[in-house]
Amino acid sequence: MPYLARYHGQVVLAAVFLLLAAGATLALPYAVKMLVDGGLAASTGGEVAVRLPAIRAHFLLLFAVAVVLGLATAARFYMVSWIGERVTTDLRQAVYAHVLRQSPQFFETLKTGEILSRLTADTTVIHSAVGSSVSMGLRNLVLLLGGLTMLVTTSPRLMLTVAGIVVLVVLPAVFIGRRVRRLSRASQDRIADTSGIAGEILNAIPVVQSYGREAAETARFAAANEQAFATSIRRTGTRSLLTAFVIIGVFASLLYGMYGGVQAVLAGEISAGQLSQTALYVMVVAGSVAVLAEVWGDLLRAAGATERLMELLAARSPIAEPAQPTALEVPAGGLRVEFSEVCFAYPSRPTQPVLRGLDFTIEAGRTVALVGPSGAGKTTVFQLLQRFYDVGDGAIRIDGVDLRQPSLAELRARIAVVPQEAVIFSGSIADNIRYGKPDAADAEVRSAARAAFVDEFVQRLPDGYATLVGERGVRLSGGQRQRIAIARAILKNAPLLLLDEATSSLDAESERVVQAALHAAMAGRTTIVIAHRLATVQSADRIIVVDRGQVVEVGTHASLVERGGLYARLAALQFAH
Repeated sequence: MPYLARYHGQVVLAAVFLLLAAGATLALPYAVKMLVDGGLAASTGGEVAVRLPAIRAHFLLLFAVAVVLGLATAARFYMVSWIGERVTTDLRQAVYAHVLRQSPQFFETLKTGEILSRLTADTTVIHSAVGSSVSMGLRNLVLLLGGLTMLVTTSPRLMLTVAGIVVLVVLPAVFIGRRVRRLSRASQDRIADTSGIAGEILNAIPVVQSYGREAAETARFAAANEQAFATSIRRTGTRSLLTAFVIIGVFASLLYGMYGGVQAVLAGEISAGQLSQTALYVMVVAGSVAVLAEVWGDLLRAAGATERLMELLAARSPIAEPAQPTALEVPAGGLRVEFSEVCFAYPSRPTQPVLRGLDFTIEAGRTVALVGPSGAGKTTVFQLLQRFYDVGDGAIRIDGVDLRQPSLAELRARIAVVPQEAVIFSGSIADNIRYGKPDAADAEVRSAARAAFVDEFVQRLPDGYATLVGERGVRLSGGQRQRIAIARAILKNAPLLLLDEATSSLDAESERVVQAALHAAMAGRTTIVIAHRLATVQSADRIIVVDRGQVVEVGTHASLVERGGLYARLAALQFAH
């Protein structure tokens, strides 16, 4: 309803055309009655020639009604279809924009494929309902009410009896309809399950094929697909029962009314024209009931799809924007980062703390390396710095400002990240480098590319920086993707640079060049480096050794090796080779 309310003018216009079309339809039986009683019934013997002009007038009246019906129906269909398209587009956009603002915690429990299913399959169901079914439903509802009103007006006693019977039909139909709605929701959930499996596997095709799991994954998808089919068939069966029950019940009621009308004609209580009128109104009402039974099923299915979309819109990110954001200054020498007794556990694993009183300070403009075994909490530090999650206890401060005080946009604008797995978007190489600074000039893009050793391989491509890289950069090697990600971070030119194994996918020669470029990029900003290969961090101003979520050692490479602790053992294992 909120999305419909935005277009109240179009809704009113559609309602006007709807009433015009329904009114013209309801006028047809009355025009036929006038033709039968005023023209045909009196046109006998020598009076035929005299009555032909009157009959012609009645046919012209019928044609005029048909013209109004045709134009109003076309206009009503266009307006309601426009509203359906517009509302569905707005709803899809609102859901997508809302999902993008959710924290990573949201995606820990909801598969990407299921979200895509809600954005595509569910919005398609809603589009069908709003753009077509609602139009047909409203039109036939008006025809039903108008037809019953006219029937009650012409044969009040008889039609009130019929109305009572119809009520007895409708009440069980409402009960059956609730089951249809529940099954519709379940059907959309099962379809989402198949989308989730397909999305996960299609993004990992090389792994699936290398392990020879094509048949197993096909079987897993087939099982989910069959479950979706079974649920859909249950919904369809119940909906068919609902349709049959409504149509048979209402038709029986109306035929009972028609039988009474025939008796009234035989008794001389009504004319043949009135019987024709009653018969046509019965057809209008019966046809409306048949369509409404179908539409009701469509709307129940759309209700299930809408519930799923509303769940997404109702989701609230635990990472809340501050009510009064604090401005985050950017001093010339970079940002000072402070972790003060930080404790944290991922929401999906609340009993397994990752950080246990993590405490360290990084002065502005310094390059600091985080080193430690896998699972020590290094990557979690990066996620907390970008405020993908909030700390459980303790505080993180940037230049003395608590991380929760500036707006998310301002905070993240101060940070550039090169992840271990480079994320490349479909589009050109230039588009990917420019991702962190969309308004960057071509010269800036090329400068960042040269610094990250991207220009070297781009010059060999036929389309240069306009080369399309394919989905997830499949047309590039791992090292090329990593260099583009580094160029993207260099171009953003943020005061805080986070490098998570930034050179892990590079060959020795490329790593040497990119390391030099990164050192140049680090000048004048604070840099935090996560590295498992200790050779890449020997020149860091300071190395912080983390184990089990706590700082266990701090110092330079030489001092830590001399100390003989965890870092020295890790270094001995690596440099011994």
